Amino acid sequence: MREVFVRDLGRLGYGEALAIQKELVEKRKQGLIPDQLLMVEHPHVITLGRNGHLENLLANEEVLRRAGIAFHHSDRGGDITYHGPGQIVGYPILDLREWKRDVVAYVRALEQVIMDTLAEFEIEAMRVAGCTGVWVNGKKVAAIGVHISRWVTSHGFALNHTTDLSYFQYIVPCGITKPVTSMRELGSTADREAVMAALARGFAKNFQFELLASNQLTETFS
Repeated sequence: MREVFVRDLGRLGYGEALAIQKELVEKRKQGLIPDQLLMVEHPHVITLGRNGHLENLLANEEVLRRAGIAFHHSDRGGDITYHGPGQIVGYPILDLREWKRDVVAYVRALEQVIMDTLAEFEIEAMRVAGCTGVWVNGKKVAAIGVHISRWVTSHGFALNHTTDLSYFQYIVPCGITKPVTSMRELGSTADREAVMAALARGFAKNFQFELLASNQLTETFS
């Protein structure tokens, strides 16, 4: 089976995580490393995707500053989203030439990973036609936005675990006027480590990987 390294980056600023992604993407393109799944928690940050609409940001710079929220433009797909404490963000760095050269199939597989994960904690999640992401009872529990360069992926998904949902008041999430939810709001008491382990299992299942767990990055990032 193909191998994937699963790496827990802990809490890391969005810019720092982006720099790690970019370097690992280049290494993956050169065949210097195997596929990767990075998992991280960001401090409060709002990101706007490359096709995003700034009007979906509902607060000005001063309001964001007072709330302690950073703002970043991003080269991922999708519109605007929020990341913060209590959220599990996954950044797969995969060479899709070794799986399927199909962007839509890749996004659907990421959704399935999250749905399989939530099922382990007795949460029945689903897709909503025309809306990327994962939903429970009409509320979005996970957002997805990806970037693909020469078939190597970056960016990925954000699962609301114990997220303070009040921070979504500053945006129209993904440009869609639908409510958001979290695992905690849905009644789950699962801890972060258990959810990350379930995500790794779901990732291996849906992408046919053997998991290789590691908390160590290359010396470049140590």
